[in-house]
Amino acid sequence: MSFSFKLLTDTYRCLISGSCPQHSPADVAAVLFSSVCGLVSSTAEDVKVESEKQSTSELCCISLTVIDNMNLLLTQDTPGDVTLFFETCLIKLFRDMDVMTQLVHLFQTEDQIIRHLGAKCVSTYVVYHILKSGTVDAVWQQRCVEAFLSPVPGADLDSCLWSLTDVLKRLLKSSHQEVVRSLVSSFDSSLNALCSEFLPEGKKLFTSFPKTSSNHWETTFCLLLDLLEALTASGLRCGFSLPSQRLVHTRCPALLAVISGSSQYFVKKKVLLLLKRTVLQRSGEDWTSGEVLPNIPEYQQLDADVNVLAQTVLTAVEDDWLQSIEVKSVSFFGGTGHVGGDGGEEADFVMLRAVSLLLLKSMEVHVHWAGKPAAAALDGAKEDYGYLQRLWSFLRRSSLELRNVTHLCHWVSVLFGEQDDDMVEAAKALLSIFQHHRPSSGLDDVAEQEAACASSCNPHCHFLLLLQSISFDHSILLDFLISAETCFLDYFVRYLKHVINDWQGFSRACQRVDKSRRPVALQQSVTRKSRTSGAECSSVQNPPLEPSGAIRLVDYDSSDQSESEDMDISEVDPATSVCEKQETAEATAFVKHKQYTSSECTGALTAVAPQSGQIPGCETSARALACLSELRAVVMRLRTKKLFPYNPSSLLKLLAQVHVCSQQSSN
Repeated sequence: MSFSFKLLTDTYRCLISGSCPQHSPADVAAVLFSSVCGLVSSTAEDVKVESEKQSTSELCCISLTVIDNMNLLLTQDTPGDVTLFFETCLIKLFRDMDVMTQLVHLFQTEDQIIRHLGAKCVSTYVVYHILKSGTVDAVWQQRCVEAFLSPVPGADLDSCLWSLTDVLKRLLKSSHQEVVRSLVSSFDSSLNALCSEFLPEGKKLFTSFPKTSSNHWETTFCLLLDLLEALTASGLRCGFSLPSQRLVHTRCPALLAVISGSSQYFVKKKVLLLLKRTVLQRSGEDWTSGEVLPNIPEYQQLDADVNVLAQTVLTAVEDDWLQSIEVKSVSFFGGTGHVGGDGGEEADFVMLRAVSLLLLKSMEVHVHWAGKPAAAALDGAKEDYGYLQRLWSFLRRSSLELRNVTHLCHWVSVLFGEQDDDMVEAAKALLSIFQHHRPSSGLDDVAEQEAACASSCNPHCHFLLLLQSISFDHSILLDFLISAETCFLDYFVRYLKHVINDWQGFSRACQRVDKSRRPVALQQSVTRKSRTSGAECSSVQNPPLEPSGAIRLVDYDSSDQSESEDMDISEVDPATSVCEKQETAEATAFVKHKQYTSSECTGALTAVAPQSGQIPGCETSARALACLSELRAVVMRLRTKKLFPYNPSSLLKLLAQVHVCSQQSSN
């Protein structure tokens, strides 16, 4: 074993254990530097003994790993003597020996492992340096700027893109907002120049994207997309004060053209997912910390940018952009194939969900910014429902399963059934679109609901189908309410307000679902799936109100603070009963103020309703109202025990108002 190899392995073990090596910092730095320089010089020679090349590569890999771990160690809480030792090593390496110049040379090496280790080593040092000194490493910055200003798809540009993305991600994880602003500003002009080459402004749709003579374009472009998401995430957390942070919004036409013109399916998919996360304002949510900025001038710029993106998408849809999107079937082990044959292949639902949410959220943003006068409201409704019809045509063309859907409101639960967060976003967007155009529809209640179902925009159907997809299990709704992964609370509050003001619409939706139920005998002979999969709103079979096999995502009975009581909603303690009576009284007063009469709540119903308050003979209504009642009782119990993560008073008042409406409908 050579001296260099032994020293490097000993140093690595010390880094892992948090201790100081036996050798001096100068010796460690000298071996590290010579190992990196040895590979850099060997790559320039035409003739080299194969065994010597291998030995040099191995030493270089170990050296890069050691330097990378040094950088990471110094950003953690470590003993003072250990920190001092390795900090001295880095000072000798990067200041005295200028190892950064050697490291950026590795960006061009043919060995992919060494190239990646070199880029990773550079990025961790840049993070350490910028946090310690507040400045960006000049050697690395110059190398990246040169690559961005004269972009050629290949290893060098790839390494620069990856290293900058990695630095941004690491800083965003640590919530260093001022440092992020400084970093992005130092690359702002060069990044805009880079995107001018890959995503030129004013690019028309359906034109072939210019490719270089090399076969490396797709890899470089995907790395650019990762960087664009990191830049957008930096704007969400630090303020959109720089043009480079808004590139996804401003270059949206070119991105849409890539989806239409790129020959590589994975590139189309990656672009669509980027646009979806951007319009949902979720860029970087998997690796950033902190909340999106509050309502400040920089954040208001984001609203305007999202509106620009939304208008671009809607304009493209009007120009038949959806017809140019290729959707392939999916198979195991990553294979794909074309959709449309009779072989039973199913479409790539990830792709379909991305297209659908991109359009739905663009429509939601559009109606939010529209502010149209009453005279133009009807034309606006026709325009928006036209977008939905185009989307539905695209989905039917792309998916065999969606092709069998007869009640259009059902496509949301079929398409998004496996992605709760996306399903809630879609339902919220459709609710916003419906509420925006409802006052100007000029239709009576019955005709309005029929029109809403015909355009797949009936919010009552979407909510009932959501309940069906979770077996009317209130514990899953509870899990949604306390989860930060979905926007369910916002959607749920808005829908409860809507159902209180449109009880007739809710009643008709329940009856419609009930009328199309399969015969009970047939239902009992078929095993129920856990998710909606049929073509009708009622195709999901109805399990018992308390299904024994239901999966509860959170077991609140096991909480130490809940004492030994179970969560049976029929056993409410006195404090909870007082809260319930008070909230019910407030809800009753509210409903009376809104002048809900028995006829308004029940519509044409004339039969005597049971005491539980559901619509006479309507099982869907009974199950939905029972689910909401159980949810209300559990939330009150958790609030009383101070186990609920936020103040649910407003939510409980809305649930109480729904309860009062259901009781009045039975009178």
